[in-house]
Amino acid sequence: DLLRKAKPTASAVPPILLCSDYFWSSRRACDWVFLTRFCFLTEFGRLDFRFRYPKSRCCQNILLYFDDSSQWPAVYKKTEKNCYEKEAVLRPENNQVINLTTRYTWSGCDDGDEEVLSCVGGRSFRSVRERWWYIALSKCGGDGLQLEYEMKLTNGQSFWTQHFSADEFGILETDITFLAIFTLVFFISCYFAYNLKGRQLLHTTYKMFMTAAGVEVLSLMFHCVYWGLYARDGVGNGSLKILGKLLFSISFLVFLLMLILLGKGFTVTRARISHSGSVKLSIYMTVYTITYIILFIYEAEFFDPGEVLYAYDSPAGYGLMSLQLVAYVWFCYAVLVSLKHYPEKQPFYVITRPSAANKNFPYHVRTSQIGILQSSPKGGEEGESFPHHAYGNSSFLGDSQPNFTELFSIQSVSLNAKLKTVEETVARKGPVVPRNSEQKIITTAADLTMILPPPPPPIPPRPASRSPPMPPRLPSFTEYFSMQGGSGASYGTKA
Repeated sequence: DLLRKAKPTASAVPPILLCSDYFWSSRRACDWVFLTRFCFLTEFGRLDFRFRYPKSRCCQNILLYFDDSSQWPAVYKKTEKNCYEKEAVLRPENNQVINLTTRYTWSGCDDGDEEVLSCVGGRSFRSVRERWWYIALSKCGGDGLQLEYEMKLTNGQSFWTQHFSADEFGILETDITFLAIFTLVFFISCYFAYNLKGRQLLHTTYKMFMTAAGVEVLSLMFHCVYWGLYARDGVGNGSLKILGKLLFSISFLVFLLMLILLGKGFTVTRARISHSGSVKLSIYMTVYTITYIILFIYEAEFFDPGEVLYAYDSPAGYGLMSLQLVAYVWFCYAVLVSLKHYPEKQPFYVITRPSAANKNFPYHVRTSQIGILQSSPKGGEEGESFPHHAYGNSSFLGDSQPNFTELFSIQSVSLNAKLKTVEETVARKGPVVPRNSEQKIITTAADLTMILPPPPPPIPPRPASRSPPMPPRLPSFTEYFSMQGGSGASYGTKA
C-alpha cells in the first residue's frame, strides 16, 4: 500500500507509543498496538522495515496476523484478552513473530549504539491466495512500547502494482481510461452545444449535463495525479485525493438533479416545475448533500484502519444508498407520468443521441419561447406544459439559419372563416400537403401561379409620371412574401 511512516522522529530517543482504540486515544503506555494492514499477492509480497528503540525498553516484537478467523478477528478489539493471549494465537513455525533483538538473526538488529537498538530487515510473504496481513507491535509484561519505525510494503516491482495493496489493483488504470472517455464526452457535448445554441435549443438540462461531465473530468484528473504519485513513491498527496472526491460528489449531485428534472419533463414537456415539485426536489437535494458531507466526515474521522471497510460501509453510506434508491424510484415514476401525457417522447426516454433531426432528441421548444409560455394567461398546469410536438426544428435550413417563412407570415381571420394556423409553411385549402415517413411537412418552393387566381390588371401609369417600371414578380418566392386574407385570396406585396 505504500511507504508507511508512523510517529517518526529525528531525536535521539524514540517516542512512546500510546494505546489507541476505535473512537478515542488514551494517554497511557501500551503493550500491544496495531500499526497497519496490507493485502499481499501470493508470490510477490514483501515487508521492509526499520525500527529503533532504547535498549532499556527491550525486548519488542513485530507480530504478523493474517485474515483467518482464528487470528486477527480473534484478537482485534477484544478487550478481555491481554497481551500474552493476543500473542498466543500466532504460529511461530510460520515466522509470524519477529523478535527485535540481536539473538534473532532475521531481525537485522545491531547494537552498535550504546543506548539505542536499531533493526533493519525484511520479510517475504507466501500464501495460496491473496491475503490481508495485519502488523502489530508488542512488549508484554513491561512498561510499554517506545520506538520509532518505518515500513515499506510492496507487491512486486511493477509500476502498476508495487506500492498498491491487492485490493487497490487497477484503480490507476481505470481512472486513466475513464478520464479519456469523459474528456471525449465533454468535447462532444461542447460541439452539440454549439449547434443547439444556433438552433435556440440549448436548454438548462443540457447545460447541467455539460457541467456534470466537465466537473467529472476535473475529478478524474486529480485522482489520476494522486494515484500516479502514489504509484511512484507509495505516499501520494492526500489533498489531491480529497479534492478529487469533492469534485466527484459535485458532479454526481448535478447529474442526479438533471436526471430527476428530465424525468419530470423539465425543458422536454414543460417550461417549469410545479411549486410542490420544486419544494420536494429542494428538500431531497438538501438532505442528499448533508448526508454526503456526513459520509466524508465519518470516513475521515471514524473509519477504523484495523478493519477492512469502504466508504459505503457506514451508517452514512447506508443512508446515501437509500437516498439513491429513492431517487431511482422517483425518476421512474416521473418518466411514466411524462410518457402518459406525451407518448411521442418515448424514443427519447429509451435512448438518446442528440444529432440533427433525430426523432429521439428531446427538445422541440426554443429557449426564446419559454418566457412566453411561462407568462401564459392560462396559468396552472396548462401554462407550464409545452405543446405536443416530436421535434420542432425539422425545417431549419441549417444549424444557424433562421426560417424566413416564420418571419413574414401574417395571419388574419374573418368572421365567416375558420381559424387557420400558419406553422412553418404557408398552406392553402386545396391539395393534401405532402409529408414524409416521419409525418413532417415537406417544404418546397412551388410555383403557385397555376392554382391561384390571376391578379387584377395593373393600373396604367399616368402620362406625366416618369417613375421607373416595377420589377417583375418572382413566382418562386410567393410563399415567403404572401399575405392571407379573410376571403382566402392571396395578394403579392412589394418587396
